[in-house]
Amino acid sequence: MLSSTVVIRRAGALLRAMRPHHWIKNVVVVAAPLFALALNVGTLFRVGWAFVAFSLTASAFYLINDVRDIEEDRKHPVKQHRPIAAGLVPIPLALAAAAVFLITGLVGSYFVAPWLAVAILSYAFIQAGYNLGLKEQPILDIMIIAGGFVLRALGGAAAAGVPASGWFILCVGLLAFFLGIEKRKAELKALGEDADTRSVLQVYSISWLRRMESVVTASALMSYALWTLEGADTPWMLVTLPFVAYAIFRYQYLSENGKGESPEEILLRDPGMLLSSILWGVVAFTILVMTGSP
Repeated sequence: MLSSTVVIRRAGALLRAMRPHHWIKNVVVVAAPLFALALNVGTLFRVGWAFVAFSLTASAFYLINDVRDIEEDRKHPVKQHRPIAAGLVPIPLALAAAAVFLITGLVGSYFVAPWLAVAILSYAFIQAGYNLGLKEQPILDIMIIAGGFVLRALGGAAAAGVPASGWFILCVGLLAFFLGIEKRKAELKALGEDADTRSVLQVYSISWLRRMESVVTASALMSYALWTLEGADTPWMLVTLPFVAYAIFRYQYLSENGKGESPEEILLRDPGMLLSSILWGVVAFTILVMTGSP
């Protein structure tokens, strides 16, 4: 029988392997109900569960991915310290926890809103494909990252029972695609000659990613601008465009210095990104309230 000390240590290591700092990505579930001004007690509970369900599902695949990539991770200068690669979490424990998380997230979501369960199931499906080999396919790997954000946004809308316009989904998808490109660029810059620790990075090049970056950046900014004028409930949302533009260009600057590998950490630690996000939220919410939208 394991001692209480060992159990506590393994529980702590398992929590780290779940990557709770990545859960901030799931805040996207709040976007649709926030813009619809539909955040009451009942909605907050349902959207809160959507956040939990996506977090559990994401953590399940982090565990599965770390088990599958254990040998590659042990060669990586940073990933070698992950709990599973370092031997702190036994593989059977990681897989059992992943199964529990997946079932809990899916079943719980069905009782909250059937379409939320569909979003969770779709998210699990693309994550399974990602872990089974699509993450080694250039372009597709970034598209899956973007698709995950779109499904989060759709899941939040389903949980709250509010519509998600095509403009809204387009903005989320393009901004997420931009983040995926910046993530790959930062990884290449950070690893340099050690890029062979991840096979897909051998296909990408900085020059190629910069060309993709130029197209997607322009598309994301234009789609957001058009959404504020055509898709939002009030054209006053155009006032928030400078904050989005600053955040995008700030992230480009950070990725040029090899600091964009983890978007969630950049958002929380970089003063410029954090301030622009807060100001965007405050201004957007004020506009929606003052104009009586929707």
